[in-house]
Amino acid sequence: MNASGTTTQAGFTPRKLYFVLAIAEACTWTLLITGLILRATTGIDQTLFTTIGGLHGFVFISYGATSILIAFNQRWGFWVGLLAVITAILPYATIPFELVQAKRGALEGPWRTQATDDPRDAKALDRLFRWFLARPVLLILVIVLAIVVVFSTLLFLGPPGGR
Repeated sequence: MNASGTTTQAGFTPRKLYFVLAIAEACTWTLLITGLILRATTGIDQTLFTTIGGLHGFVFISYGATSILIAFNQRWGFWVGLLAVITAILPYATIPFELVQAKRGALEGPWRTQATDDPRDAKALDRLFRWFLARPVLLILVIVLAIVVVFSTLLFLGPPGGR
């Protein structure tokens, strides 16, 4: 417990994780926009631009996966969770969305690793969610595998707008 009588959680709380990914998504937007400007004005090497685009795509998908994970943990509801994912499509929208969620307290609290009296905790999906949260290494591996599958599929399909 801290001085105010509340417990604090070490490590990547939902709030910390969401903050890091929201900032990372905005940073990769900056790289992508800068790369587009440089490609149009100076003829930046296509390999460098492809690398920047790949990095942005990976962080974009990671942010989306993290949004879904945190929306479920924080019980945001479908529409707020969907809005969280959609903010990654708009340059820099992840930061104001994260700030609004933090201000309204929607990012507060620990990971839901234990069942409570809430009737939703008895649902199969909630039990599975807690089972994965109790095994963070496995959870991270499953999420990374899903991100790699989505990323690889998108690479196979080609860049947005064609070649």
